[in-house]
Amino acid sequence: MGGWRIATVFGGSGFVGRQLVSRLAQDGYAVRVGCRRTDLANALRQLGDVGQVTPFFAPVEREDDVRAAIRGASVVVNLAAVLGGRGLKSVNVEGAERVARIAAEENAEVLVQMSALGASDSAASLYGRSRAAGEAAVARHFPTATIVRASVIFGAEDHFLNMLGGLARYVPFVMPVYGAGTKLQPVHVGDVAEAIRRIVAASVAMRPDQGSLCELGGPDVLTMREITERVLAMTGRRKPVFVVPSGLAALQAAVLERLPGQFLTRDQLKMLSQDNVVSGQAPGFRELGMAPVSLDLVAPAYMARYAPGGGRDSVVDQVVA
Repeated sequence: MGGWRIATVFGGSGFVGRQLVSRLAQDGYAVRVGCRRTDLANALRQLGDVGQVTPFFAPVEREDDVRAAIRGASVVVNLAAVLGGRGLKSVNVEGAERVARIAAEENAEVLVQMSALGASDSAASLYGRSRAAGEAAVARHFPTATIVRASVIFGAEDHFLNMLGGLARYVPFVMPVYGAGTKLQPVHVGDVAEAIRRIVAASVAMRPDQGSLCELGGPDVLTMREITERVLAMTGRRKPVFVVPSGLAALQAAVLERLPGQFLTRDQLKMLSQDNVVSGQAPGFRELGMAPVSLDLVAPAYMARYAPGGGRDSVVDQVVA
């Protein structure tokens, strides 16, 4: 393939994946985009020269397709994950294990496994426990892999702030907030992708003889209430914040998790019962030579779409104190 080294990115058509694929192409890799819907990934071909970026049908649950996507690759990055349902086992655990095992069997040099802050065998949520099990499986099969744990990721196409923006627009009278006191460390999607890019470059150059863990959090630690208040300010919506009591939240989640889209689930409430910030005991942006951007610097530009009039009367210049 034109002398390019090959990098395979599972989940490469997703939120973080699109940013990472672009960066790896810039670094001269031929990038295989492992995904479930190759038709939705065709636009990524434009991120490189002709033939440099190629979508591969390779859901992490499918042994032969995963192997075909990895064969010949020197770098493998697994971003594939789900928040709930049966995929917690088949994608977050078994899929991560499959990618790591095949990467080792196919002699890949570098493996980066995307995980999440809060991943732990003792996590309150099934999601957190599934991420920990996936990490352990990766370490067993590919001992030199780098595990990247990130806090909640924001960006123009995120499902986090955009969901809150939708609530601010459509929910009348008050703005509900769940897990109001829980601390998060929102991190920008571009910073996460750049961090992975630098981890890949360092791993290729240094060939580590043991695995490592990297934790990524943005510059600000904010409670869910503070984030919600920022969303209201960014969207120009003047509503009182209503802290949803835990009992009512559980009742709402029991109903909403059965509806399409699963706006709120009981497992998500469990996630919101624990802080999601870096531990300070693992390398992060500073060790990678990066200064992550603040939510307040980036989010107002794309959250203005939820303002009255669709953002035509822009609230971008509002500064959150």
